[in-house]
Amino acid sequence: MILRILFVLSIGVIFSCDDNNRNDSNQIRQLRPKAKFEPADGKVILFVGQELNAIGGLDNYDDGYMDHYPTPAGFTMYTNLSPGDTSFNHVNKGLDGIWSTDDWGDNVSNMSLQLASPNFEFMALAIGLSMVNHEKAVAAGERDSLILKLGQFLKDLAPRPVFLRIGYEFDGHGWNHYDRESYILAYRRIKDKLDSMEASNIAYVWQSTGWVTTPKLLEEWYPGDEYVDWCAFSFFARWREQEMIDFARKKGKPVFIAEATPTISDHMIKFDGSTKETILSNQEQAEEAWEDWFVPFFKTIEDNPDVVKAISYINCNWRSHIMWKSNPTFRYIDARLHTSPFIDEKWREKVLKERYIHSSPSLYRDLMAQTEK
Repeated sequence: MILRILFVLSIGVIFSCDDNNRNDSNQIRQLRPKAKFEPADGKVILFVGQELNAIGGLDNYDDGYMDHYPTPAGFTMYTNLSPGDTSFNHVNKGLDGIWSTDDWGDNVSNMSLQLASPNFEFMALAIGLSMVNHEKAVAAGERDSLILKLGQFLKDLAPRPVFLRIGYEFDGHGWNHYDRESYILAYRRIKDKLDSMEASNIAYVWQSTGWVTTPKLLEEWYPGDEYVDWCAFSFFARWREQEMIDFARKKGKPVFIAEATPTISDHMIKFDGSTKETILSNQEQAEEAWEDWFVPFFKTIEDNPDVVKAISYINCNWRSHIMWKSNPTFRYIDARLHTSPFIDEKWREKVLKERYIHSSPSLYRDLMAQTEK
């Protein structure tokens, strides 16, 4: 009898602790302050990227996402702090793809064309800022002139919200090979410099690959709460291995799925990185992509309404870009949504729901208002 009583009491304590933990977790979610430009729980800012042809919406680039779907809330583009580096016969000047039309192997980019177009008037901008091979130079102050030039450009965009992904996929050692200590110092220096310019329309985004890093390593690479507004990760074939959502929740930060495109594979991806051919205009491949990638993608969003608050879909024909011709993950991928009637219909069913935020004349005010609550 005594043992039975002790057992019942111990079970009661366990359940009580579980209830307390759940209550504490819910309280943390309710009480944590909103990050810069973070929408309400259950709302998701929809971005699309990540080059001129993929996004469309311009006279000379008129078969992209914006030419087939309602205008999303934001668009994603890229630039760098890596002057002198060469990528597929393109020599970086630093801040490439902002004021000039540049192609470093991933098709053409030119933010100034987009920003000058009325079609992009009420859209946030997400920028992937690379500093590959230059994180030590950035940390040492040797790229300050470029940082200040970037800061003035971003500041002049106000009140347009900018999501700045500094050194995106910091843990992609195979392609970015950042030095951890230098990366953290460089990240902090960039934010400190832009803060000194009082550039108030920038949210700072810290992005993992989404599959190679453990919680311990995420902690070791973390620049600090005061330097990170949003946590982020990439959603590709190995999405099951992401640790960022739980990490961000513990840090009290929202999550941006900053890169997402349908890539699927079997267990062999862990050995050679290869994904299956996925060309959405192919009906059979589109149906497989929907079940094996799109369904988990939307489930991840819907299962985490307290933290997953922004996504960026990469709407490009990867296989046509020279950068990805020999890349085992992207060389056989054409992710253009409108090329598949099957995917087109299902995508619309999802993103036209109230959950997903699109472009509107009140977008900037609405995102800032959420921050100020």
